[in-house]
Amino acid sequence: MTRPQGFAKFIIVITTITAAVMELLDTTIVNVALNQISGALGATIEDIAWVITSYAIANVIIIPMTGFLGEYFGRKNYYLGSMILFGIASYFCGMSETLWELVFWRFIQGIGGGALLSTSQAILFDAFEPEDRPMASGFFGMGIILGPSLGPVLGGYLVDNFHWSDIFLVNIPICIIAVVLTVVYIDRKEGEGANRRNMEIDYLGIIFLMVTVGALQFMLEKGESEGWFDSKLINICAFLFVTGLAAFIYRETSIDQPVVNLRIFKNQTFTMSSIFTLVGGFGLFTSVFVYPIMVQRINGLTPTETGLSLMVPTFLGVFLFPMIGRFLSKGGKPLPFMISGILIYIIFGFVGGESTSDMGRWDFFPMQMLRVIGVSFLQMPLINQAVAGLKPNEYAAGISLTNMIRQLGGAFGIAVANNYATTRAAQHRSDLLSNITAENPLFQQRWQGLSQTMAQKTGQLIESGNIAYKQIDLMVTKQAYYLAYLDTFRLVSIIFILIFPFVFLIKTPKKTTVDVAKLAKASEEAH
Repeated sequence: MTRPQGFAKFIIVITTITAAVMELLDTTIVNVALNQISGALGATIEDIAWVITSYAIANVIIIPMTGFLGEYFGRKNYYLGSMILFGIASYFCGMSETLWELVFWRFIQGIGGGALLSTSQAILFDAFEPEDRPMASGFFGMGIILGPSLGPVLGGYLVDNFHWSDIFLVNIPICIIAVVLTVVYIDRKEGEGANRRNMEIDYLGIIFLMVTVGALQFMLEKGESEGWFDSKLINICAFLFVTGLAAFIYRETSIDQPVVNLRIFKNQTFTMSSIFTLVGGFGLFTSVFVYPIMVQRINGLTPTETGLSLMVPTFLGVFLFPMIGRFLSKGGKPLPFMISGILIYIIFGFVGGESTSDMGRWDFFPMQMLRVIGVSFLQMPLINQAVAGLKPNEYAAGISLTNMIRQLGGAFGIAVANNYATTRAAQHRSDLLSNITAENPLFQQRWQGLSQTMAQKTGQLIESGNIAYKQIDLMVTKQAYYLAYLDTFRLVSIIFILIFPFVFLIKTPKKTTVDVAKLAKASEEAH
C-alpha cells in the first residue's frame, strides 16, 4: 500500500483533524448558549438539554456502524456524504424556530457527524506506517480535546456578539473546505466498495441498536422528572432497553455480517480499554457540560469569558498529545500515563468541588489545567489501545466501537449530571430553608437589612418585606444549585476512584521489530 508523503500527508492530517474537531465541537458549542436558546424558543432548561442529548444519541447510534457503512458505500463516498449531511443539518439547526425542530435537526446533524469521527481516524491511520500510528493517535487526540474544549469558546463569542443560530451556521464554510480537500487529496482505497453486492445490511441490528440507545437515553433524561420507576413511561423504556440490548447482542454475535462487530470484545485488552474509554468520556463531557452552566448562573461569567477560561488550558493539550504519541511510538509503556491521568482527574474533581461563588474566570485556570492534563494522559493511550492486539481486519470495528463508547460515556455523563444536579439542588434547598426561621438571628438581620433597603427605594414598608423574602428565596435557590454543581464535580472523582484498581488489568503486549513488520504486511493485505 502506497502511503501519502510530504504536502499530501500534511493535508490529510489537517483535513481529518478538522473534521474530528468540527464533529466534537458541536457536542459542546451549544453548552454556553443553552440559556439564550431556552429563552428564544420558550423551553425549560430541562427540555433544552435534548438539544445536546439528541446529537449524542445520533452519534452513539451511527458511530459503531461506520466501519460497515464505509465498506458498503466506499469509505471516501461515505465520508463525503456525511460531511454534506452535517453541513445541511447545521443550516437547518440555525433556521429552527421551535425546540423540537431544533432537536430533530440536531439528531440529523449527529448522524452526519458520527461518521466524521471514526472515518477521520481510519483515514489518518492509513496515512502512517503501523509503527508510527501512536504518533497518528497523538494528532487525532488533539482533535478529541480541542473539539469539546473550543466549543464553549467559539459558542460564547458568537452568542455574545451575534446570534445563537450562528453556532450552527459557522459549520457550513468549514464543511465546504473539508469537502474540497477530501475530493482533491484523499484517495480511494483499492477495491473500495467492491464487496457491496456481497454485503447485506443488518436492518434488525440497526433497529435493535436504535431502540437500546434511545430507551436508555430517555430513561436517563426523564427519569428524575418522571419519578423513575413509579412512572409507567420509564418502566416501558426500561423494558425496551433490556430487551433491545439482549436482542442486539444476540443478533450481532450470531450472523456472519453484523453491522457492529461485537466479537472483538473477546480481546481482553480491547474490553478493558473500552471500560476506561467509557469512564473517560463520562469525565470529559460531564466536566465540560457542568462548568459553563455553573460559572454563568452562579459566578456571573459571560459566554465569552466562560469560553476563554476553557481555551487557554486547552492549548496545553495540543502540545501534550503529540508528545505522548511520540513517546509511545518509541516503545513507551501506556500504563504510567493512564494511572497518572486517572489520579489527576480525581484531584480535578475535588478541586472543582471546592470552588467558590466569587471566583473569576482566571481563578478557574488551575482546575482547568488539571482537566486538560488528565484528559491528555488518559485519552492518548486509550486511543492507541483501541487497536492494540486486534487483527488488521478488525481495526475499523475497533476504532468505531471505541469512539461510540466514548460518546456513550459522554451522553451518559451529561444525563447523569443533569439529574444528579437537580436532585442535589432540591436536597440542598431543603437543608438551607431549614435555617430560615424567625428564631435565626442571622436570617432576621439579613431580612431586615433587605427590607430597609427596599423601603427606602419604594417607600412601602409592607411590600418591601415581601420583596425581601423573595430575594432571600432566590439567594437560597442559587446557593442550592451552586452546591449541587460542586457535588457533581466530586461525583466525577468518585467514579474515577472506583474504576482505578481495574487499570492494572490492562495488558499491552510489546511488539518486536519482526512483529511490527508482520503487522505492516498484514495491514496492507487487509486494505
